[in-house]
Amino acid sequence: MRSCHMKQAAFLGTGNMGGALVRAACRSIGPEQVVIANRTAAKAEALAAETGCTAAGVPEAAAGAGYIFLGVKPHMMKGLLESIAPVLTEGQILVSMAAGLTTETLAQWAPAGMPILRIMPNTPCAIGKGMTALCGAPGVDEAHFGAVEEILRSSGLVRRLEERQMDAFSAVAGCGPAFVYQFIEAMADGGVLAGLPRTAAQDYAAQTLMGAAAMVLESGSHPGALKDAVCSPGGSTIEGVAALERHGFRAAVIDAVEASWRKNAALGK
Repeated sequence: MRSCHMKQAAFLGTGNMGGALVRAACRSIGPEQVVIANRTAAKAEALAAETGCTAAGVPEAAAGAGYIFLGVKPHMMKGLLESIAPVLTEGQILVSMAAGLTTETLAQWAPAGMPILRIMPNTPCAIGKGMTALCGAPGVDEAHFGAVEEILRSSGLVRRLEERQMDAFSAVAGCGPAFVYQFIEAMADGGVLAGLPRTAAQDYAAQTLMGAAAMVLESGSHPGALKDAVCSPGGSTIEGVAALERHGFRAAVIDAVEASWRKNAALGK
């Protein structure tokens, strides 16, 4: 374990999501600016060996960085903040990754006056294709927002929004990959039913989804307009679209997002 001087970013918690952001931060600001800690020290050591950043104990990591990313589950957050409070000093910034916990709640557990931001990343951050929301408590400086955006630059897109929208964002972008994976699997199943080899059908479905998503982002066109452009009169595509409509495809997706949104809101209570 290497000793750590003041770093730009500390990550407390290196699970799947925390680990993905550690890798992104090492690409964005360099591993020499990143220190990490985990309840299971061996896990942090392994990630440090992989990325070249510094592994430390939780208090040491918290004391040794300007921006402290809190990557623990909501029910563990209060205990974590209480444990690191004695080593925190003026000028450090807390960045929570916990779903449902508001900056107001976090401020009750953190040392008085500490700037607090929240992020909500999704799992594609692991490959630099993620979507992360960023918000802050009232009074957080523009420089703090900019620094977090720079630290996470290599994770994918980072967008600011109002805190009241975080639960809805998480339902779309945080939970959404699971819905998309189900859709890819179903598309591949359909291809197999039609006679394609399983591996090929999965590749075709995933690449098609990626390309269609890029069309939305890069063209700026409404998804409905892009759908209409594929549907020739009396053709096979509109036949498939009609089948999806008969089975309530869009309503099912809307219901899934709403269910996730309600659960996110409940996590913070």
